Amino acid sequence: MENIVIVIEDRNPEEPDLLGLYEGSSLTERGEYGLAGGGLLALPDMVTIYRDAILEICSDADEVLDEVRTTVVHEIAHHFGIDDEQLDELGWA
Repeated sequence: MENIVIVIEDRNPEEPDLLGLYEGSSLTERGEYGLAGGGLLALPDMVTIYRDAILEICSDADEVLDEVRTTVVHEIAHHFGIDDEQLDELGWA
């Protein structure tokens, strides 16, 4: 993976129960690498993991580790063009 940033924030203010979020243009939607529509340079894609939302649904450290792993894989899959329906079929929804 290149040109992608992973950040951790406490919570998404618009969707407090959201565990993670991918923002960017998936590799399947890009023309030339790093270029957005119209040939403009694209900002790095961003995956945000929401710490407080994850901590609220987990009862111990092992569950937190599993949920963080699942959430990161889920959001990075969007970077590669895998949608929620495909992720559900693969068991990563």
